[in-house]
Amino acid sequence: MNAAKAEILLLAPGLLGESLALQLTADDPECAVCLRADQLKAHPCLVIWSVEDVQSLSLLQAELIKLQEYWQPSPLLLLLPKSLRLSTSDLLNLDCPGLLQAPDLPTLREGISTLLNGGRIIRLFDSTAAQPQQQAPMGLGQWLLSSGLQQISNDLQLIDALLTPPPENLLLRFLLEGRQRELRSARNLLLWLWGPLQVGLADAQPLAHHGLTTGSDTHSEQPAPLGSGMAITVRERNAMAVWASIQERVQTALVTGLGNGTGRLLAIEGLHPERRRDLLLALLNQLDQVIERLRTQTSSIQPTDVEEQWLSLQPELRRQAIQAMTGNYVRLPRGEALQSVAQQLIDDSDLSQRDEELPDPRRMLDPLLRDQPVLVDGQLLPADHPRALLQLETLVSNWLVRNAELISAELLGICGEWPELRRYLLDQRLISTRELERLRNQLNNQSRWQGWVLRPVRLYESQRLLYQLRAGRIEPLLLTEPRDDELRTLGWWQQQVALLLEARDAIAPQVQALVQRIGDLMVVVLTQVIGRAIGLVGRGIAQGMGRNLGRRPVERH
Repeated sequence: MNAAKAEILLLAPGLLGESLALQLTADDPECAVCLRADQLKAHPCLVIWSVEDVQSLSLLQAELIKLQEYWQPSPLLLLLPKSLRLSTSDLLNLDCPGLLQAPDLPTLREGISTLLNGGRIIRLFDSTAAQPQQQAPMGLGQWLLSSGLQQISNDLQLIDALLTPPPENLLLRFLLEGRQRELRSARNLLLWLWGPLQVGLADAQPLAHHGLTTGSDTHSEQPAPLGSGMAITVRERNAMAVWASIQERVQTALVTGLGNGTGRLLAIEGLHPERRRDLLLALLNQLDQVIERLRTQTSSIQPTDVEEQWLSLQPELRRQAIQAMTGNYVRLPRGEALQSVAQQLIDDSDLSQRDEELPDPRRMLDPLLRDQPVLVDGQLLPADHPRALLQLETLVSNWLVRNAELISAELLGICGEWPELRRYLLDQRLISTRELERLRNQLNNQSRWQGWVLRPVRLYESQRLLYQLRAGRIEPLLLTEPRDDELRTLGWWQQQVALLLEARDAIAPQVQALVQRIGDLMVVVLTQVIGRAIGLVGRGIAQGMGRNLGRRPVERH
């Protein structure tokens, strides 16, 4: 421990405090751990507060503020119990450098060392499964829509499991693929008729609408962390340490492999699993080099020049990623000669394309290059704050996935003209020409639908679709932000789609009012006119029958 002779103040219940003090001083006898403030001989270098139970988030936050103000500039390490009634997003709102939930002794020592060196550490359990969020009661139509989408998603997951790997029986495979297409069409029809766009994007995940704010965004929720639980370590509280932490977390997620949880086809699914992983890791490595290069130039160039230089470096960055993925010495036959795979792929690919759904790069670069604060939920937070770091991590993950999609789409096209390349570059099922062309056609149709219909709708609704890495899957995240400038630049057809949405919003209240008035009129007619007429007729019949029954026959003698 770097500050072994310095004193640490441990605020914990009696037996727990004594036990922790003995464990912390066992490996380092010169480390002084004080259980009471009157035992301190100098200002403590660290304050550890162990909480047995949390009844109120506001009371805990108020007590944290008091402790930090009293013991500043000493960092505070908060120890929480394993069972909590608070969500992870609530705990991240606590402005505390160290936050450990039910830590073991090595984790506690790591947290102490990190804080003493000026860093920040977060270790939390994933409490979403144990503590489901309270949702507002939904109406009958919304319940039917949600339950229908959930049932379709469950059936799609079952079919995906049966198709991985594809069955040898061709008839069974065709039946499963046909059923899969029917379910996807039914889901798209349900969403188009009644559902909002954000419903169904997460496939079988809980139906929720997420946001993310930097700059001029209006509303946000905290993006989900990588993997289960929350594990963040920032060695130092500066931009370089923040980028190192993000890079480490993203790299860990990529090494373990990624599944597709977006509910749509991805071009990177066509690559061999090893090539897919190598491509994403190569893009991350190239991003690290570009950030390091731009960081050395930030003091001499303007922010607008940084953006221009970033955009100009994108084609070269993608070329270097392809070369790192395929290797410099791999050669395969093409025609009658051996060709360098990396060089041929670079020459035949169009790597200067731009993804229109990528957000402004300054939102990712300014905090990582200039150590600028990040706007989250109306608060300017430093880049090392857990909520700001998770936001930057989502932007980095989205950049990685979208660039990998652009490169993979080009590689699939080249493999269609270079059959010998398929065994090395593509997934085993795409060696067949028919399967490869089918995937390319589906991707092209999806891209047209995305550009002609979905993108104008999202622009009009001020939404942007991001891809985040979560629990070994690529999952969607809808970002709410103003996109009026992009909406004005749409072509004629896309503007008609936005105009149809506007007309629908304008006509819907009148149609609803007309239907309601027709319904009220029908109620009046049925109750006041027809109902009364039937009542009068029935009363007359009853009175007539009563008089007839009331007459007694005259006895004749």
